[in-house]
Amino acid sequence: MAKRKTAAPENSLPGGPENFAHLLDARAYAALLESLRQPLLPSIRVNPLKVEVEPAIREWSQAYGWDLRQVPFCPTGFWIQNNRAPVSQTWEHRLGQYYIQDAASMLPVELFDFPLQPGALVLDMAASPGGKTTHLAARLGDRNVIVANDSSASRLTALRLVLRNWGAANAGITCYPGQQFGEMCPGLFDAVLLDAPCSMQGLRSTDTHPMRAITAREQSGLALRQQRLLESAVLATRPGGQVVYSTCTLSPEEDEGVVDAVLKQFGSSLRLEDISSSMPEDARGILQDKDVTYSKEVRKAARLWPHVYGTAGFFAARFTLLDAPAHATIKENMRGRQNRYELLPQKQLTGLIQQWREQYSFPLEEVLAEYRLVVIQSGRELYAAPEWFFDAGSFLNLSSVGLPLAEITPDGFLPAHDWMARFEAKFGSGRYQLPEEQIEPWLRGSDISGTLEAGFNLRQVVLVTDARGRYLGLAKILNDRLKNMLPRRLAGGW
Repeated sequence: MAKRKTAAPENSLPGGPENFAHLLDARAYAALLESLRQPLLPSIRVNPLKVEVEPAIREWSQAYGWDLRQVPFCPTGFWIQNNRAPVSQTWEHRLGQYYIQDAASMLPVELFDFPLQPGALVLDMAASPGGKTTHLAARLGDRNVIVANDSSASRLTALRLVLRNWGAANAGITCYPGQQFGEMCPGLFDAVLLDAPCSMQGLRSTDTHPMRAITAREQSGLALRQQRLLESAVLATRPGGQVVYSTCTLSPEEDEGVVDAVLKQFGSSLRLEDISSSMPEDARGILQDKDVTYSKEVRKAARLWPHVYGTAGFFAARFTLLDAPAHATIKENMRGRQNRYELLPQKQLTGLIQQWREQYSFPLEEVLAEYRLVVIQSGRELYAAPEWFFDAGSFLNLSSVGLPLAEITPDGFLPAHDWMARFEAKFGSGRYQLPEEQIEPWLRGSDISGTLEAGFNLRQVVLVTDARGRYLGLAKILNDRLKNMLPRRLAGGW
């Protein structure tokens, strides 16, 4: 029997650049087509929470033969040319010292007017897989609290791992529909990022943003959902606060159309900031899409065309809320849900602080105070978490929070890898330099055979480094070997 042919979806949209030909003149469209024939360069964003940017890129360029070129709108973003060493296979990447991210996606977080005042609160409304959340943590110096939300529970594990690998302590993960925030906690946040789910018509397929077919009906549904999410973001923002809206699509209906609709809804309470004028190349929003005309205000948004910036297609806009819209107070029935974690009793906290000061010369008490963190407990696991979640923020139901700090063991408080990878430079003692010939098997997860060296104690947990001072993980000193304590996600493949 012959197979029945599947009918093409009604009102289907072209999947390539022809869908946007009417938005460009002939010369620009030809340039767009030519740019799409060229490979998209890999790009990374350096983690200033763990390394100093300029020395790090010099070292990596020399070690891996990279030719690095800075992304014009992101001081910590770099394109990599001549990447003889795979960008995803370096130890620095596994350790969270940089994040692999398309350059266009680095724009939204750079649009915020940071730094914020101490105690300020930031919402990443659609956070998974976590790239932009890590960018927020970096720009804030991990000194302001981030609520990293995603509406899909299945995506939270990836988000949690990304934040831990980055070393972000001042963050908590929640799982709510983004549309609820405006009603659930109105006027609460100083800054809100909405990198909205979209049709992903950015004209360049990447691992995180693959091109796909879409119908006109689906696109209209997405635009309506984006508008509702952006309305919620505005309502969740305090007067004087900032909202950044972004998509990885070039579809005007999802970009300028959404911005235009929300500006009309909030009127004089909401101001669209002129970000296009600060871009190094022309990136203004469009005013006309076939028979649809948008407000002149949308020219202030930024539209990244692949042929102009050498990135995938992208759109972003920044708003400032001038006056509080009429809304209710925080819902009382949202309070008291978070009960998975408990504050570590003061006696145990004092013991942890003393042990780490004696064994590692680590000033835990000072670090906790500097970043406004508290130590919480879930079973034997300890986390350093934002104090806000255990005070005013306790009404949010947390999926996870903070950065793993230690594990309670019969031998005392065993440091967590994620904490050590973030703050290892502050550990003044308890360090063991691994000989060069042993580094490769160590990074594969192997124990290192040998006898106990002078200056170390049996069963002592030490920081392992190489001759360059790079942190290579934790080890326990046993009678006949150095026991490798690298997390499974880091070991192997070397």
